Amino acid sequence: MKDYFIHESSYVDEPCEIGAGTKIWHFSHVMSGCKIGCNCNIGQNVVISPEVVIGNNVKIQNNVSVYTGVVCEDDVFLGPSAVFTNVINPRSHVSRKNEYRETIVRKGASIGANATIVCGHNIGRYAFVGAGAVVTKDVPDFALVIGNPAKITGWVCKCGVKLQFMDEIAVAVCSVCGSKYRIENSILEEIL
Repeated sequence: MKDYFIHESSYVDEPCEIGAGTKIWHFSHVMSGCKIGCNCNIGQNVVISPEVVIGNNVKIQNNVSVYTGVVCEDDVFLGPSAVFTNVINPRSHVSRKNEYRETIVRKGASIGANATIVCGHNIGRYAFVGAGAVVTKDVPDFALVIGNPAKITGWVCKCGVKLQFMDEIAVAVCSVCGSKYRIENSILEEIL
């Protein structure tokens, strides 16, 4: 008996690996060779292309397209209608399947609704990509990026709250969970 749920309107091509507790909802398509971890929630009308790797506890909202070359680590959130690309210069009359570029979404990162992630650019741990952003370069750990092209406008805690840094002091304490962070040379690190 399988220990995951697939809605009857969805298609899962074989072979695929799907972890315990994962739910795949209406009208979605998971293509062959995918690896999906435990306790994931894959919303309605999602496409996951061949060979995509999805970690544990990943939430993929409705209408998301995750194309070949994408790896999502554990605890990633993909907002409604977010999309990834996998070729930098597509043409319908030119096959570029041998040119797919890898994109890694690191542990705990969130990608907002309608964001576009251009292939070959990685999203750092616990980074936050705002709704509608277009990512055209790597996003550092804990960075908050918005706009087109996406630019760093701040830093976020693991819990997703925007951090406030004191003038002249490169240390911030999360107002919600109390986690402490320091920024040095444009790199944010948690103080343990």
